[in-house]
Amino acid sequence: TGGASITFSGEEQTTKGNGWTMNEGVTFAASAEQDNGWNISVTQVLNSDDLSGSVFDTRILTVDMGDTGVLTFAGTGGSSVLDAIDDVTPNASEESWDDVTGADAIVGGTGGANMFHYSNSSLMDGLTVSASYTPSNGATEVESSSDYGIKFTGIDGLTIGAAAGEDNSAADSLDITNLYATYTMDSISVGYQTSEADSETADADKDFTAIGLSYAVSEDMSVSINSSTIEYENATLSDQEAMGVSVSYTMGSMSVSANHNTVDNIAGAATADRSGYALTLGFAF
Repeated sequence: TGGASITFSGEEQTTKGNGWTMNEGVTFAASAEQDNGWNISVTQVLNSDDLSGSVFDTRILTVDMGDTGVLTFAGTGGSSVLDAIDDVTPNASEESWDDVTGADAIVGGTGGANMFHYSNSSLMDGLTVSASYTPSNGATEVESSSDYGIKFTGIDGLTIGAAAGEDNSAADSLDITNLYATYTMDSISVGYQTSEADSETADADKDFTAIGLSYAVSEDMSVSINSSTIEYENATLSDQEAMGVSVSYTMGSMSVSANHNTVDNIAGAATADRSGYALTLGFAF
């Protein structure tokens, strides 16, 4: 299996040169059921779209132990609990803070190479618990990192989640918490999210909030509007505020998506306001 896409992107007040890019990937997957009922699967993704010489974009081994849970080991391309929910507010294409050079991305989580992830959705109807662990590499990662979370979907249309963890991938450790809620009724989805990153470094804490609203015009087409804010503990920095609109359309194995985002006070700089946009035509095969 695999996919290919063509994207055109640009920004105001920025010289990006040729805005056309191409992405391609080939995915190899294998799976087998063991005598004890466990299902073992492995995924290898070949993707060198930036021509940097890197070959493996993703290497993941998954052990599905049924009611005991799912254990995943990711050599590359894995996601920690917090990484997977950095911004889950509903959108048709991209988050509000994406596609603008220099925009301060929200703090995700503790993911990295050669990490473990565990999840279990069999403990109670509608409840999923998960945890991840990234061992220290002894160089840039001074200590091991870990996080954990819960997600509840026991009420029709409603999803509530929370996660927390410690990111030690840099010299300055971060304590991260994340809360979110999304609700879908018919063709409308709305979501709210808030997260905090408390740093050991003075005046380096960040608070993130986001809200999103998406509308399914039809089974194939969706539109959305999203906004987010990053508040800085450092009093010399202004709040970064982002607003984005996006649309997506799917026709068989072909998809088209577009978004336009505007970010004010980029990375806390009061004089830095800029917009970015992207249009992508994708194919799956």
